[in-house]
Amino acid sequence: MALFNRSTGEGKSEMTFIDHLDELRSHIIRSVLAILIGAIVIFIYRDWIFDYIIVGPINKDFISYKLLCQFSHWAHMGDALCMPPVDVSMQSTTFGGQFLSSITMAFIGGIIIAFPFIFWEFWRFVKPALKEKELKNTRFVIFWVSFFFFCGAAFGYFLLGPFTFNFLAGFQLGTHNMIVTKPTFADYLDNLTNIILGCGLAFELPVLSFILSKIGIISPAFLRSTRKYAIVVILIVAAFITPSPDWMSQLIVFVPLWLLYELSILVSARVYKQEEEEEKEEWS
Repeated sequence: MALFNRSTGEGKSEMTFIDHLDELRSHIIRSVLAILIGAIVIFIYRDWIFDYIIVGPINKDFISYKLLCQFSHWAHMGDALCMPPVDVSMQSTTFGGQFLSSITMAFIGGIIIAFPFIFWEFWRFVKPALKEKELKNTRFVIFWVSFFFFCGAAFGYFLLGPFTFNFLAGFQLGTHNMIVTKPTFADYLDNLTNIILGCGLAFELPVLSFILSKIGIISPAFLRSTRKYAIVVILIVAAFITPSPDWMSQLIVFVPLWLLYELSILVSARVYKQEEEEEKEEWS
């Protein structure tokens, strides 16, 4: 495998399998340390983070509710995007529930904060195995991977989250209101984590298209020919990312993912064009 065709710092000899494991362990340890540092900081300020960040999507004063309603009126859609205030009171069913949830909150937050550093460590491990041609045009790869991840995370937190929790909190089974929704904080945190991380990873589609086009696995013609199948897959992904089954939440996820797919076609076309130009220069 190319991943194991790495050289030492002097570039004169290839690394052994044990050397690879030692190198990989060093990158993993540094990544874990970065996550722990972020988690410790979040745990120290857990009360402030909980009050102003974690429960933001279920706070009636959350900025997204106001902006969506203003946009709805500006677009002459009436109150279509104006959601009623969310009234949710969470509970903890075990003595250590809040403590364990705060640790989970800190750990997940540490992963999100340290994501650029984690990918940087991953890139440092993979980079020596790549050829000079493969490394071309990868100068800003860490920036773009981090950019799309945080754009997706922000999309999930500020847009998809409010729609999801507003729908789930207001959904009522039966006509006599005999069931009261009172979720645990762990359940809420799991849903919020799935939304943020799911959207963050889903937004990496253009980066994935760039990598696969560089390797030669996909081409712009292939992406265009499979567009109709991709739409079906995106709809399925949107259904998985959105915990709520309402069509509005799934549409909110589908539209940007579909646009990202179209962007991926443009990215692949650009890579394909560059590859053709380089081949012409080699043969000329």
